[in-house]
Amino acid sequence: MNLKASKDSIYTLTSKKNLGSLVIVIVAFLLDRITKIKIISHQSSNSEIYVNDYLNLELVWNTGIGFGLFNMEANFLYHLISLLILIIIFFIIFIIIKSSNIEKFFYSMILGGAFGNFYDRVSYYAVPDFIDIHYNNFHWFTFNIADIFISLGIILILTRELIKTNEE
Repeated sequence: MNLKASKDSIYTLTSKKNLGSLVIVIVAFLLDRITKIKIISHQSSNSEIYVNDYLNLELVWNTGIGFGLFNMEANFLYHLISLLILIIIFFIIFIIIKSSNIEKFFYSMILGGAFGNFYDRVSYYAVPDFIDIHYNNFHWFTFNIADIFISLGIILILTRELIKTNEE
């Protein structure tokens, strides 16, 4: 890639049409970081936070991938998965640059959440999850704010695709 192409890529990423996406990514990342910092600080000396019969806030360190699947030690496979996540992050950035406005919004939600969880993978070698939704003995996977942004972005993309398909 020549120097002019590099400048064009940087300009495209920071152009006015992508500024809204950047704001969404930053907001998602900051909301995720703030809530994780608060829960880590609180639960270093306290127990879980009881909210109601269906929701508790309890810190769980997730060394796997989404929703605690494939928990593992920080070894070669962990680092390989982290590298794959980083590649996916770059791919999402490319998609945001090439997408229409509404799709930029959905992919930006995913990117903000992905940055939040990737930051934790690099900083802590685990992702702090803390939202525990349950009913009687059934517990959903413990998750965090980044997971909400990622899941919501994916659901919105799939919904948009279904609506587009039904309209055709």
